[in-house]
Amino acid sequence: MEEAARCLECGVCSECWECVKLCERGAIDHEQREEIVELEVGAIVVAIGYDQFDPHIKPELGYGQYPNVITGLEFERLSSASGPTGGRISLNGREPREVVFIQCVGSRDQTVGNEYCSRVCCMYTAKQAHLVKERIPGANVTVFYMDVRAFGKGFEEFYDRVKHEGVMYRRGSVSEIYKRGDRVVVRAEDTLLGEPLEIEADLVVLATGVVPRVDVEDVAGLLNLERSPDGFFAEAHPKMRPVDTVSDGIYLAGCCQGPKDIPDTVAQAKAAAASAIVVLRQEQAKLEVQISKLKYES
Repeated sequence: MEEAARCLECGVCSECWECVKLCERGAIDHEQREEIVELEVGAIVVAIGYDQFDPHIKPELGYGQYPNVITGLEFERLSSASGPTGGRISLNGREPREVVFIQCVGSRDQTVGNEYCSRVCCMYTAKQAHLVKERIPGANVTVFYMDVRAFGKGFEEFYDRVKHEGVMYRRGSVSEIYKRGDRVVVRAEDTLLGEPLEIEADLVVLATGVVPRVDVEDVAGLLNLERSPDGFFAEAHPKMRPVDTVSDGIYLAGCCQGPKDIPDTVAQAKAAAASAIVVLRQEQAKLEVQISKLKYES
């Protein structure tokens, strides 16, 4: 880790080879060069993943303007034991006492063109709110949400546990975040009470959603894949063929097909692998050839 930090400060590799000496696995090869490899395959599993919604698209939330407004992924790194603070939740050496989480950033939002639910945001927000209450005793945690979707096994029970720990869930939409001294102010409307409110916060965490990868259109054109209205790859049939595509021998796995959490991703990956094995066991594959015909009517 110390050597990696030194290399990052170097910026451009100076070929000192210290990393090669320190790598016990012998996995570093400075002589490796880019190459194009051609393979003949019998099946393809598409698992290109997803991108995180860029909160810069919503400047009213203050991301990039204020250092104490971060994304859920950045909070994950901040709270990690292997992170820059060793798992201690702090900004500039100070523990935040007022923490606000904002859900559905980039999801269920017609203004940015993402009308779908990203599925994972509610539960990773609940987990992160739990970490704040656990590691900073006495901290006040508020979560702004549209609807809480705790759909998985044990999810509802964990959501109830977090509320009992003192996390305040407020149903409402955030309209603006602005600076006030060393803090930021979250301006929102409580849609249950029908009244506006403002909360000063030391830390604001944006629960950014899942969006298709930036190169999804290139991959779709390369493999002749269809895309659903949300921009992700479309399956052949949502119930009967959930991992198949309209092109025989090409299967989908993970968030390239749509937002999903880890258990659903693992299940779909196993289904795609099993489907690929069936095709590989056959000596020949049958392709469905469709021919379009024009019918003229007088």
